Amino acid sequence: MPDDGAIRIHRHHSEGADVNAYIVETENALVAVDSTLTVTDSRALREKAEGFGKPLQAVLITHAHPDHYGGLTELVAGLEVPIIATKAVNEIIRRDDAVKESILRPMFGDDWAKERTFPNQTVEDGEKVSFDGAEFTVADLGPSESPADSMWVLNDGSDVFPGDVVYNHKHCYLADGFWQEWLENIDRLERELGSDTTLNIGHGEPAKPALFAWQRGYIETFIAAVKSANWSNPEQAKAEVEAKAKEYLPDDDLAFLMELSVEPVAAAMGPAARAN
Repeated sequence: MPDDGAIRIHRHHSEGADVNAYIVETENALVAVDSTLTVTDSRALREKAEGFGKPLQAVLITHAHPDHYGGLTELVAGLEVPIIATKAVNEIIRRDDAVKESILRPMFGDDWAKERTFPNQTVEDGEKVSFDGAEFTVADLGPSESPADSMWVLNDGSDVFPGDVVYNHKHCYLADGFWQEWLENIDRLERELGSDTTLNIGHGEPAKPALFAWQRGYIETFIAAVKSANWSNPEQAKAEVEAKAKEYLPDDDLAFLMELSVEPVAAAMGPAARAN
């Protein structure tokens, strides 16, 4: 996708994990945004980057979920490049990595990197980093879809990298429990981003900010379904919530993320909140 000047943005879509990483190509260099999940997918990302015949100068991380940082080890193997994230993203990645290991090792075996690589440079909200004419400004969004989210804004802001703050018509992960903050960030970004801004997102095709309305509706539908479900029968309640989510989005793209979220969200609400 052409950007201003000599800058091009290339989406790398991992079929296995249904997640995106991006390569921002300048005249003389590359910057990666996120790194996918598995060894296999991150090797494919590395191969794609090497195909441009330009050095990788940095990797920017959007948020603290493993399908965005898990591939760092393979992506930067043998290279000395800055891996940049906000302080909060870096802290949460490091804090939760052992838990992610216990979950993902049984699922992926050796395709989940045995030793993960973490950010080695942190930035503050509003800080800028530049590489060969590509200037990125970070917005620290705090918790949203994950416990620590951020958005990277390229040059004049016509392209942004908001991670998973919005999905493009795919089922969503709400299990971390920050749905109210997520809704507030959607409101914020709708105010701040121009209607023609390109959202280079973590799941699905890049889109425009009009997509935020769909994302808000998905979250509100899911939360309302959890609140109204009959939790005297947990199995039935879970099925009710899943049915409501699939009524809103009648396909199975990333449905397992939504299904994994039902019980944690119900637990976070507590019995009194679910009854209201």
